[in-house]
Amino acid sequence: MNSSKFRTNTLPYLASIVGVGIVLEIIAGIVNKVYFPKISRVIVRLASLLSDGEVLSDFGRSLQNLFVGFLISVVLGVSIGVLCGRRESVERMIRPYVNIMLTSPSILLLPIYFAVFGISRWAIIVLIIDYSIFFLIVSTTTAIRGVNKEIVEMSKVFGASERQQLRSIYLPSAAPVVFGALRIALGRAIKGMINGELFIAVIGIGARSQEFARRFDMEGVFALAILVVGVALILGFILNMIDGRVNKWVPSIRRNA
Repeated sequence: MNSSKFRTNTLPYLASIVGVGIVLEIIAGIVNKVYFPKISRVIVRLASLLSDGEVLSDFGRSLQNLFVGFLISVVLGVSIGVLCGRRESVERMIRPYVNIMLTSPSILLLPIYFAVFGISRWAIIVLIIDYSIFFLIVSTTTAIRGVNKEIVEMSKVFGASERQQLRSIYLPSAAPVVFGALRIALGRAIKGMINGELFIAVIGIGARSQEFARRFDMEGVFALAILVVGVALILGFILNMIDGRVNKWVPSIRRNA
Protein backbone atom coordinates (compact mmCIF):
# COMPACT_ATOMS: atom_id res chain seq x y z
CA MET A 1 0.00 0.00 0.00
CA ASN A 2 1.51 3.35 -1.04
CA SER A 3 1.57 6.42 1.22
CA SER A 4 -1.37 8.16 -0.46
CA LYS A 5 -3.60 5.08 -0.08
CA PHE A 6 -2.52 4.76 3.55
CA ARG A 7 -3.48 8.37 4.24
CA THR A 8 -6.80 7.97 2.45
CA ASN A 9 -7.90 4.55 3.71
CA THR A 10 -6.13 3.87 7.00
CA LEU A 11 -5.47 7.18 8.75
CA PRO A 12 -9.20 8.08 9.14
CA TYR A 13 -9.84 4.73 10.86
CA LEU A 14 -6.88 5.14 13.20
CA ALA A 15 -7.79 8.75 13.96
CA SER A 16 -11.37 7.74 14.75
CA ILE A 17 -10.28 4.95 17.10
CA VAL A 18 -7.77 7.17 18.91
CA GLY A 19 -10.34 9.98 19.18
CA VAL A 20 -12.98 7.71 20.69
CA GLY A 21 -10.39 6.31 23.10
CA ILE A 22 -9.48 9.81 24.29
CA VAL A 23 -13.14 10.75 24.76
CA LEU A 24 -13.82 7.57 26.77
CA GLU A 25 -10.72 8.22 28.89
CA ILE A 26 -12.01 11.69 29.74
CA ILE A 27 -15.54 10.47 30.47
CA ALA A 28 -14.22 7.66 32.70
CA GLY A 29 -12.18 10.23 34.65
CA ILE A 30 -15.25 12.41 35.15
CA VAL A 31 -17.64 9.58 36.05
CA ASN A 32 -15.05 7.83 38.24
CA LYS A 33 -17.04 4.60 38.60
CA VAL A 34 -15.61 1.11 39.00
CA TYR A 35 -17.89 -0.25 36.25
CA PHE A 36 -16.51 2.29 33.75
CA PRO A 37 -12.69 1.97 33.89
CA LYS A 38 -10.28 4.25 32.08
CA ILE A 39 -9.13 3.10 28.65
CA SER A 40 -5.49 3.44 29.72
CA ARG A 41 -6.05 0.95 32.55
CA VAL A 42 -7.98 -1.36 30.21
CA ILE A 43 -5.08 -1.37 27.74
CA VAL A 44 -2.66 -2.25 30.55
CA ARG A 45 -5.01 -5.08 31.57
CA LEU A 46 -5.19 -6.24 27.96
CA ALA A 47 -1.40 -6.42 27.75
CA SER A 48 -1.41 -8.47 30.95
CA LEU A 49 -4.03 -10.85 29.54
CA LEU A 50 -2.12 -11.28 26.28
CA SER A 51 0.91 -12.39 28.27
CA ASP A 52 -1.28 -14.97 30.00
CA GLY A 53 -1.12 -18.21 28.03
CA GLU A 54 -4.43 -19.40 29.48
CA VAL A 55 -6.40 -16.50 28.01
CA LEU A 56 -4.69 -16.89 24.63
CA SER A 57 -5.58 -20.59 24.71
CA ASP A 58 -9.24 -19.70 25.33
CA PHE A 59 -9.15 -17.18 22.50
CA GLY A 60 -7.57 -19.74 20.18
CA ARG A 61 -10.43 -22.16 20.84
CA SER A 62 -12.94 -19.39 20.16
CA LEU A 63 -11.29 -18.58 16.83
CA GLN A 64 -11.30 -22.26 15.85
CA ASN A 65 -15.05 -22.43 16.44
CA LEU A 66 -15.55 -19.19 14.54
CA PHE A 67 -13.50 -20.39 11.58
CA VAL A 68 -15.31 -23.73 11.31
CA GLY A 69 -18.78 -22.24 11.75
CA PHE A 70 -18.23 -19.32 9.39
CA LEU A 71 -16.63 -21.53 6.74
CA ILE A 72 -19.61 -23.89 6.81
CA SER A 73 -21.96 -20.89 6.61
CA VAL A 74 -20.14 -19.45 3.59
CA VAL A 75 -20.00 -22.72 1.66
CA LEU A 76 -23.59 -23.76 2.36
CA GLY A 77 -25.10 -20.26 2.38
CA VAL A 78 -23.61 -19.17 -0.95
CA SER A 79 -24.28 -22.55 -2.59
CA ILE A 80 -27.91 -22.62 -1.47
CA GLY A 81 -28.30 -18.96 -2.45
CA VAL A 82 -26.98 -19.64 -5.95
CA LEU A 83 -29.33 -22.60 -6.28
CA CYS A 84 -32.30 -20.54 -5.10
CA GLY A 85 -31.37 -17.72 -7.46
CA ARG A 86 -31.22 -20.08 -10.43
CA ARG A 87 -34.18 -22.30 -9.49
CA GLU A 88 -37.30 -20.47 -8.34
CA SER A 89 -38.98 -23.71 -7.30
CA VAL A 90 -36.16 -24.43 -4.82
CA GLU A 91 -36.37 -20.88 -3.45
CA ARG A 92 -40.11 -21.26 -2.86
CA MET A 93 -39.52 -24.52 -0.98
CA ILE A 94 -36.99 -23.15 1.49
CA ARG A 95 -38.27 -19.54 1.71
CA PRO A 96 -40.60 -20.17 4.71
CA TYR A 97 -37.82 -21.75 6.76
CA VAL A 98 -35.30 -19.04 5.89
CA ASN A 99 -37.80 -16.32 6.80
CA ILE A 100 -38.60 -18.03 10.10
CA MET A 101 -34.93 -18.35 11.03
CA LEU A 102 -34.18 -14.77 10.02
CA THR A 103 -37.01 -13.27 12.05
CA SER A 104 -36.73 -15.53 15.11
CA PRO A 105 -34.14 -14.54 17.74
CA SER A 106 -31.39 -17.14 17.47
CA ILE A 107 -30.86 -17.05 21.21
CA LEU A 108 -34.29 -18.72 21.66
CA LEU A 109 -32.85 -21.85 20.04
CA LEU A 110 -30.05 -22.13 22.58
CA PRO A 111 -31.89 -24.71 24.74
CA ILE A 112 -32.39 -26.90 21.67
CA TYR A 113 -28.72 -26.73 20.69
CA PHE A 114 -27.74 -27.42 24.28
CA ALA A 115 -30.09 -30.44 24.45
CA VAL A 116 -28.77 -31.90 21.18
CA PHE A 117 -25.03 -31.17 21.47
CA GLY A 118 -24.56 -30.67 25.20
CA ILE A 119 -21.64 -28.59 26.49
CA SER A 120 -19.47 -28.97 23.41
CA ARG A 121 -17.88 -26.90 20.68
CA TRP A 122 -20.49 -28.13 18.18
CA ALA A 123 -23.26 -26.36 20.04
CA ILE A 124 -21.33 -23.10 19.55
CA ILE A 125 -20.50 -23.89 15.91
CA VAL A 126 -24.16 -24.56 15.11
CA LEU A 127 -25.12 -21.27 16.75
CA ILE A 128 -22.49 -19.45 14.67
CA ILE A 129 -23.97 -21.04 11.54
CA ASP A 130 -27.47 -20.07 12.67
CA TYR A 131 -26.42 -16.43 13.07
CA SER A 132 -24.85 -16.12 9.62
CA ILE A 133 -26.04 -18.66 7.05
CA PHE A 134 -29.59 -17.47 6.44
CA PHE A 135 -28.49 -13.91 5.77
CA LEU A 136 -26.01 -15.26 3.21
CA ILE A 137 -28.71 -17.35 1.54
CA VAL A 138 -31.02 -14.35 1.09
CA SER A 139 -28.26 -12.01 -0.07
CA THR A 140 -26.79 -14.48 -2.55
CA THR A 141 -30.25 -15.29 -3.94
CA THR A 142 -30.91 -11.59 -4.47
CA ALA A 143 -27.50 -11.10 -6.10
CA ILE A 144 -28.02 -13.98 -8.54
CA ARG A 145 -31.51 -12.76 -9.40
CA GLY A 146 -30.10 -9.30 -10.14
CA VAL A 147 -27.70 -10.46 -12.87
CA ASN A 148 -28.26 -8.73 -16.22
CA LYS A 149 -30.56 -11.04 -18.18
CA GLU A 150 -29.52 -9.56 -21.53
CA ILE A 151 -25.95 -10.74 -20.97
CA VAL A 152 -27.24 -14.20 -20.06
CA GLU A 153 -29.38 -14.39 -23.18
CA MET A 154 -26.44 -13.26 -25.30
CA SER A 155 -24.27 -16.01 -23.84
CA LYS A 156 -26.93 -18.56 -24.76
CA VAL A 157 -26.85 -17.32 -28.35
CA PHE A 158 -23.13 -18.05 -28.44
CA GLY A 159 -23.71 -21.54 -27.06
CA ALA A 160 -22.59 -21.09 -23.44
CA SER A 161 -23.56 -24.00 -21.21
CA GLU A 162 -25.25 -23.48 -17.84
CA ARG A 163 -21.98 -24.20 -16.05
CA GLN A 164 -20.17 -21.62 -18.20
CA GLN A 165 -22.90 -19.06 -17.51
CA LEU A 166 -22.60 -19.69 -13.79
CA ARG A 167 -18.80 -19.44 -13.77
CA SER A 168 -18.39 -16.53 -16.19
CA ILE A 169 -21.53 -14.43 -15.68
CA TYR A 170 -23.55 -15.19 -12.56
CA LEU A 171 -20.77 -15.58 -9.98
CA PRO A 172 -18.64 -12.60 -11.11
CA SER A 173 -21.71 -10.36 -11.35
CA ALA A 174 -23.01 -11.42 -7.94
CA ALA A 175 -19.60 -11.27 -6.21
CA PRO A 176 -19.75 -7.58 -5.06
CA VAL A 177 -23.10 -8.12 -3.33
CA VAL A 178 -21.98 -11.46 -1.88
CA PHE A 179 -18.82 -9.95 -0.40
CA GLY A 180 -20.89 -7.17 1.14
CA ALA A 181 -23.06 -9.86 2.70
CA LEU A 182 -19.97 -11.72 3.90
CA ARG A 183 -18.81 -8.71 5.88
CA ILE A 184 -22.15 -8.49 7.67
CA ALA A 185 -22.33 -12.27 8.13
CA LEU A 186 -18.86 -12.24 9.72
CA GLY A 187 -20.06 -9.78 12.35
CA ARG A 188 -23.12 -11.91 13.01
CA ALA A 189 -20.93 -15.03 13.29
CA ILE A 190 -18.77 -13.34 15.93
CA LYS A 191 -21.91 -12.43 17.89
CA GLY A 192 -23.03 -16.06 17.65
CA MET A 193 -19.64 -17.24 18.93
CA ILE A 194 -19.74 -14.93 21.96
CA ASN A 195 -23.38 -15.71 22.79
CA GLY A 196 -22.71 -19.42 22.49
CA GLU A 197 -19.76 -19.26 24.85
CA LEU A 198 -21.69 -17.11 27.31
CA PHE A 199 -24.81 -19.26 27.50
CA ILE A 200 -23.93 -22.77 26.28
CA ALA A 201 -20.33 -23.67 26.92
CA VAL A 202 -17.91 -22.97 29.73
CA ILE A 203 -14.93 -22.50 27.40
CA GLY A 204 -13.59 -19.78 25.17
CA ILE A 205 -13.38 -16.02 25.38
CA GLY A 206 -17.10 -15.61 26.16
CA ALA A 207 -16.84 -17.86 29.20
CA ARG A 208 -13.72 -16.00 30.31
CA SER A 209 -15.58 -12.68 30.01
CA GLN A 210 -18.43 -14.10 32.09
CA GLU A 211 -15.92 -15.16 34.74
CA PHE A 212 -14.47 -11.64 34.88
CA ALA A 213 -17.98 -10.17 35.15
CA ARG A 214 -18.83 -12.45 38.09
CA ARG A 215 -15.69 -11.18 39.85
CA PHE A 216 -16.64 -7.62 38.87
CA ASP A 217 -13.33 -7.31 37.04
CA MET A 218 -14.58 -4.67 34.60
CA GLU A 219 -11.10 -3.90 33.31
CA GLY A 220 -10.82 -7.53 32.27
CA VAL A 221 -14.26 -7.48 30.64
CA PHE A 222 -13.43 -4.34 28.66
CA ALA A 223 -10.01 -5.74 27.72
CA LEU A 224 -11.57 -8.90 26.29
CA ALA A 225 -14.12 -6.78 24.42
CA ILE A 226 -11.30 -4.77 22.84
CA LEU A 227 -9.52 -8.01 21.93
CA VAL A 228 -12.63 -9.38 20.20
CA VAL A 229 -13.27 -6.10 18.38
CA GLY A 230 -9.64 -5.93 17.29
CA VAL A 231 -9.72 -9.42 15.83
CA ALA A 232 -13.05 -8.63 14.13
CA LEU A 233 -11.48 -5.55 12.51
CA ILE A 234 -8.49 -7.61 11.34
CA LEU A 235 -10.74 -10.30 9.85
CA GLY A 236 -12.85 -7.62 8.20
CA PHE A 237 -9.70 -6.03 6.75
CA ILE A 238 -8.60 -9.39 5.33
CA LEU A 239 -12.05 -9.88 3.82
CA ASN A 240 -11.88 -6.40 2.28
CA MET A 241 -8.50 -7.22 0.73
CA ILE A 242 -9.92 -10.39 -0.82
CA ASP A 243 -12.93 -8.40 -2.01
CA GLY A 244 -10.63 -5.84 -3.64
CA ARG A 245 -8.74 -8.54 -5.53
CA VAL A 246 -11.81 -10.50 -6.63
CA ASN A 247 -13.84 -7.43 -7.62
CA LYS A 248 -11.18 -5.30 -9.30
CA TRP A 249 -13.59 -4.55 -12.13
CA VAL A 250 -16.09 -2.87 -9.78
CA PRO A 251 -15.69 0.95 -9.42
CA SER A 252 -14.00 1.72 -6.10
CA ILE A 253 -16.83 4.01 -4.94
CA ARG A 254 -19.37 1.22 -5.30
CA ARG A 255 -17.09 -1.38 -3.73
CA ASN A 256 -16.44 0.76 -0.66
CA ALA A 257 -20.10 1.69 -0.19
